[in-house]
Amino acid sequence: MLAKIKRIYDEYPHNFWILVGAAFIDRLGGGLVFPFFAVYITQKFDVGMTQVGQLFALFSVTGMIGGMLGGAMADKFGRKKMMIFGLIFSAITMVLFGLADSLALLWLVSGTVGLLADTGFPAHHAMVADLLPEEKRAEGFGIMRVVANLAITIGPLIGGLIATRSFMALFILDAITSTIMAIIVFARLPETKPKSTPEVEKQSLLETLSGYRKVLKDGLFVSFIGAQMLMVIVYIQMNSTLPVYMNTVLGMAPSAYGTLLSMNAGMVVLFQFWVTRKVNKYRPMMVMAAGTLLYAIGFALFGFISAYAFLILAMVIITIGEMMVSPVSQALVAEFAPEDMRGRYIAMNDFCWIIPHAIGPLGAGIIMDHYNPLWLWKIAGVIGVAAMFSFVLLNSRMEHRRRQMAKPERCPAGSAPAVETAG
Repeated sequence: MLAKIKRIYDEYPHNFWILVGAAFIDRLGGGLVFPFFAVYITQKFDVGMTQVGQLFALFSVTGMIGGMLGGAMADKFGRKKMMIFGLIFSAITMVLFGLADSLALLWLVSGTVGLLADTGFPAHHAMVADLLPEEKRAEGFGIMRVVANLAITIGPLIGGLIATRSFMALFILDAITSTIMAIIVFARLPETKPKSTPEVEKQSLLETLSGYRKVLKDGLFVSFIGAQMLMVIVYIQMNSTLPVYMNTVLGMAPSAYGTLLSMNAGMVVLFQFWVTRKVNKYRPMMVMAAGTLLYAIGFALFGFISAYAFLILAMVIITIGEMMVSPVSQALVAEFAPEDMRGRYIAMNDFCWIIPHAIGPLGAGIIMDHYNPLWLWKIAGVIGVAAMFSFVLLNSRMEHRRRQMAKPERCPAGSAPAVETAG
């Protein structure tokens, strides 16, 4: 077993493993705080869940803006600088969360968190893509998912114990973990941004931001984002609607949902790398289609079952789909992007999460409140199948693009290829 682990370790650059370790420390800090963030707000400021939801919406909107800025700046100034920038501001704003003594100040801090702390996110993913060759990227992103899920599994257990004594301690610990990651990135990781042409290097930040127009002109990539939006509308029901459905419709205790979620995270930790390595030999868009079909089946099952054993089965199906889809989708974004625009492509890809989060829970809430709740899961299954067919159609377009890119450039008529000569 140790020899196998060492072989896997040796397959990836040393700097990648430094990034993995640093990311685990930072994610562990996030896992301490965010499961208890809503509780902190409602208790300290005596507000309802509506205002908590509004604060989370503010996170989302400002995070989108911060991500767009961060993607452009990662392409212009480098991955390392933007990661450190985002981590430092994340640490500062976490402490400010704990010190905020009014709801107005909390709103100000919340907007700042999204706008500044999220600027480092595209740089983080771009650095993974920079460090790994194309054939290793899906596995690399899979390893990052294992680390994130391990941190999310451990973090809330520790955070729950600390939160009973002091919420401020949670914010300080999160700030410390972000600072530790910033120090590791500064001291141990090189800049990975690919060398740009002189014309690109001379661009102003405004010109770099205008490069998003070029991203939007990439029709295949925009179609890929659209297909992912359909898929994510289905997937996010696991975190937004499923716990309410299990509690109010099926009459189950919150712990029943918590067990399903823990099982989901545990499966990712144990099997993500193995699954990614198995599917890596297949065409990525077809892997996306297969994983999305599993989403459709798993979520549609909730509309036909009520026994807890079958709910477990549905979650197992969904989790297998998740392990297929998530790292492959991130690797595909890196493949779509020209090297000098990788940060902006990654930032633009965030729309496949932002828009579904804006409309998915709202649509589900309308169905749950005014119609038969079982229809929610049947509709989710239909949307999942539509997303699956979208990826199948995109597969042929993706293969055509690859063939076009692989064709050697033809010499102009009447000329011969240039030949280097000595002397």
